[in-house]
Amino acid sequence: MAGMMSSPVFAQDQAAPPLVKQLNNGNWLSQSEAESLRDELFYQRAVHAYITMLPALNVIGMRDGSEATFGKGYNVLPIWKDRMDARTWVPTPNADVIYSMNYLDLKETGPLVIAAPRDVIGMFTDFFQRTITDVGAVGPDGARGGLYLLLPPDHDGEVPKGYFAFKSKTNNVFLFFRTIMPKGENGPDPKPAVALAEQTRIYPLWAAEKDVKPMQFPNGSGKRVNMMYPVDNTFWTKLKTFVDYEPVSAIDPELRGVLASIGIIQGQPFNPNAKQQELLKKAVETAPKMIMASRQLGRPDGRQLYYKDRQWENVWAGNTADWFQDSYLDVTQRATYFQVAYSSAPAMVMRTLGAGSKYPVATRDAKGEFLNGSNSYKLRLPPHPPAALFWAVTLYNITDGTMVEAPQLMPSINSFNKVASNSDGSVDLWFGPSKPANAPDSNWIQTVNGRNFLATIRLYGTGVEFFDQTWKPDDVVKVEDTGLTGSRSR
Repeated sequence: MAGMMSSPVFAQDQAAPPLVKQLNNGNWLSQSEAESLRDELFYQRAVHAYITMLPALNVIGMRDGSEATFGKGYNVLPIWKDRMDARTWVPTPNADVIYSMNYLDLKETGPLVIAAPRDVIGMFTDFFQRTITDVGAVGPDGARGGLYLLLPPDHDGEVPKGYFAFKSKTNNVFLFFRTIMPKGENGPDPKPAVALAEQTRIYPLWAAEKDVKPMQFPNGSGKRVNMMYPVDNTFWTKLKTFVDYEPVSAIDPELRGVLASIGIIQGQPFNPNAKQQELLKKAVETAPKMIMASRQLGRPDGRQLYYKDRQWENVWAGNTADWFQDSYLDVTQRATYFQVAYSSAPAMVMRTLGAGSKYPVATRDAKGEFLNGSNSYKLRLPPHPPAALFWAVTLYNITDGTMVEAPQLMPSINSFNKVASNSDGSVDLWFGPSKPANAPDSNWIQTVNGRNFLATIRLYGTGVEFFDQTWKPDDVVKVEDTGLTGSRSR
């Protein structure tokens, strides 16, 4: 019998399944390795949560900054009445239209009616910035204005007739209206666009007229307003508050599982220990670098490039406004967008003639080198830009899409300005820390020394020449820093 018993050596020589061999020869890990791997998984889940939750935190930052400055309420509609400039910290704002933005809470108010004025270019999105509907020329009102009815996620009653009615997937809704400034004597005239925006009315569906709060239209221009998303661990506490407030249906179960793995579960306490706090802090500091790296290195498939022979990029990279590609949701492209921008709607993505808008972006010059605020550059726009409403060029910080904040304060030039043009109708624009001697004052945008920037062209009322690429902007060209005038930015 003794000869038939297995020896330890014989047991070790037996064949084993691959995973047994790979994982410590079938034995548990050491305590220290197990704890290290658990922490690594927690960190990786936190990075994934940051990347996928950024669209929500992006608009939460905007809401919290707005409400801290202007107050809260369905009837409070801040309007940047003297145009927005670099003192408003918000991702890639447009200084060349009049902005109206509000943050509606359907859980608090129930269904809300929004009377949209005519000729608005706008949208409603939920708080994952998924479009509820466009408003204006590409929306159901066709630029005539109309009554929009926003219903909360749990609404299951009758939907009254006479409204453009839509149900939101989140209780929180973002209202984003833009009104176009006509050309004035010395550039765009904000007053008519402001007057149009101030015709907006918002009220609860079931409220009697005498109980509706009167509209307030605080002016956002000329003051410092921080509407950026958090850069520290308040990212997670704000996310937890959002998860608790919104219905379970607002986030799919698998993503809720990712959030649960870092302790964010609806209705349960969020109490990360000291080590988890450290890992969450590491994630909120490293995830933005990872997203930025994706933007910096570009896509392997090159889908982000508008042209085969130019540096201009499409920030949607051929996806739909909700970031869908043929067979998948493009989570990486979505994150690269919401790091530096907000709001995505069909009117911004579809190839709508004469009504939508397009936004080619350049981060590199004609030689493929990153744009740097210490250098001087020239951008030539060929004659007849295909923009029925207007064109504009604006400079932004690459990290978060805030406006370049030089002493000039307004880093944007549009076709309603008194812009000097060439004999063939083309326009040369100049970027740099000081104005080149041969550049007209009207055609120069000031940059910040030592800081990278990006340039965005806006084409409102985009024409067919853009879509068939018979009109293409030149690349940004670096020019010699000779013959400069004016003070350099500091």
